Amino acid sequence: MPFIIIFIVIPLIELGLFASVSEHIGIWTTLGLAFLTAVIGGSLVKAQGLHTLYSMQTSMKQGQLPLDEIFDGFCLVAAGALLITPGFFTDTIGFLLLIPQARKFTRHVLINHTNWQHVQTNMHYSERTSDRAHDPNVIEAEYEEIKPDDKDR
Repeated sequence: MPFIIIFIVIPLIELGLFASVSEHIGIWTTLGLAFLTAVIGGSLVKAQGLHTLYSMQTSMKQGQLPLDEIFDGFCLVAAGALLITPGFFTDTIGFLLLIPQARKFTRHVLINHTNWQHVQTNMHYSERTSDRAHDPNVIEAEYEEIKPDDKDR
């Protein structure tokens, strides 16, 4: 049933909206508007995606699992796909997914109406390995242990 909605109902809605809008403002203006929403939406998705990435890194540095940021990332990917799809219905849904409060509401609805649970965990990791690579006092080397009873050496 969801595939019928995705591949039949939504394109029919898009065609109807596209025909109605082009009847009122003209075909070229409608095409320009569809192109403009894709460009504006793409730049907004990029900006919010970078913000979500930084927020995810901050959560991980604090030892928290970034579940909200991961969900926001999936919403932003969906928003990007919907915004580059020509049509006003998909653009509306895509722009709604760009609003942080709408993503929070969607997350709340999904958690409360499904069997998903918010998992809390403590992540312990250290950034020392990346710091050591930049430390000039550290010399990296490979070695092989030679035992005294080893006659081949």
